[in-house]
Amino acid sequence: MTKPTSPVTPNTWHFLRDPMIAPTGFREYDARWKYPDEINLPGMTALGLGLGTQMRRRGIEPVIAVGNDYRDYSLGIKQALIIGLMQAGIQVKDIGPAVSPMAYFAQFHLDVPAVAMVTASHNPNGWTGVKMGFDRPLTHGPDEMAELRDIVLNGEGEAAPGGSYEFVDGVKDAYIDDLVGDFRLSRPLKIVCATGNGTASAFAPEIFERMGVEVVPSHNELDYTFPHYNPNPEAMEMLHDMADTVKASGADMALGFDGDGDRCGVVDDEGEEIFADKVGVIMARDLSKIYPNSTFVADVKSTGLFASDPELQKNGVTADYWKTGHSHMKRRVKEIGALAGFEKSGHYFLAEPVGRGYDCGMRVAVEICKLMDRNPDMKMSDLRKALPKTWSTPTMSPYCADTEKYDVLERLVQKLVAKADAGDSFAGRAIKDVVTVNGARVILDNGSWGLVRASSNTPNLVVVCESSDSEAEMRAIFAEIDAVIRTEELVGDYDQTI
Repeated sequence: MTKPTSPVTPNTWHFLRDPMIAPTGFREYDARWKYPDEINLPGMTALGLGLGTQMRRRGIEPVIAVGNDYRDYSLGIKQALIIGLMQAGIQVKDIGPAVSPMAYFAQFHLDVPAVAMVTASHNPNGWTGVKMGFDRPLTHGPDEMAELRDIVLNGEGEAAPGGSYEFVDGVKDAYIDDLVGDFRLSRPLKIVCATGNGTASAFAPEIFERMGVEVVPSHNELDYTFPHYNPNPEAMEMLHDMADTVKASGADMALGFDGDGDRCGVVDDEGEEIFADKVGVIMARDLSKIYPNSTFVADVKSTGLFASDPELQKNGVTADYWKTGHSHMKRRVKEIGALAGFEKSGHYFLAEPVGRGYDCGMRVAVEICKLMDRNPDMKMSDLRKALPKTWSTPTMSPYCADTEKYDVLERLVQKLVAKADAGDSFAGRAIKDVVTVNGARVILDNGSWGLVRASSNTPNLVVVCESSDSEAEMRAIFAEIDAVIRTEELVGDYDQTI
């Protein structure tokens, strides 16, 4: 195969013939490009050939499930990817339009080793990408993505015989059956179902209705132009719309889903957003009553309550703080046999016997309904208020160039570890520990903490702080972290601050 490095540009003769792939599209956990500015259809075919070659090099059975999200250009991109996979001798099982967790489910349902899901996730229109994996329920992490990048960009894709194509119907129905089973609510529950006109519109309302939920629709018509807002339950525009609909309808809560259905956002009956890490603590409290002495994984941006909450301690919970990123989290949950993993961005990883270990916003919705059914006298706001109060910053992102951020972070980690080793106080308290699995999370003797890490996707550092004591302490922790960050001249301004 020719290396996709020739100067191909849009609207040229070569654009419709030769692969164009921006190297920056190969991320830590998946591949993502602006289309057609950074990748063309021959480039996507080259990616498919590279992915198939990677499967064969690793000795993986040459069979893959392939799906696509509901965007007007995703089908053509999926077909270009499939051509490359077939060139590599891979047997393709096309499951049609899907949410990402339906594609992950297809690996189990069809008993195939690999998956490739064409999706831009929560990115706005104009983006495309692929989430892929070989070892269910895991998806590619940094090592696998680097290997795939090198195969594709170095023109190492190898054609092989045996490629085939089959469209497999019925996976959507099997996925919904797997989620809901015979569960029916025993209490009335009225839920705003917010899908932002994205792919989850074809799934979430049906799932709720099967459980006996009274559905309050919110932009549930499939429309790949996203006429209201981009479906992303971390974005304030979507959350405010969910809150307004809760208040107008008197619903018990709102559950919102991102563009490919692997994340879930929650707004309670009072119209209050509950950040995903706090929802995770609510779920962990409930699940640890059923499964005592469980281990839960939380990403390093998440609340310290997983380790300090008295209810979780009473139920014998072990908290494990790990690297941010859905591939890192899935892998950690599987490696240590955790019951679930919770990521502040809204990815939840519910493992056996609750789920299958991959991130699925629909599974979270089902389990929240079951949680509410087990607590018939409680509202979601009651569950929120029952948590110990903490004060936390938003996720703040000072600028740091992609070419510099990891070196800068390494020096910052060394400086923060040195403070702990020297016995320095931090925001007026003793440092209990510095977790360095993903940047540095400085944990104080009262469980309060501050984090600095490098963004996986943007030219930024990431800073988050939480106090179990007061807003003043939260601000003091931020001031301490920021003072260390300001020793690095290559770090710029914050996108927002407190």
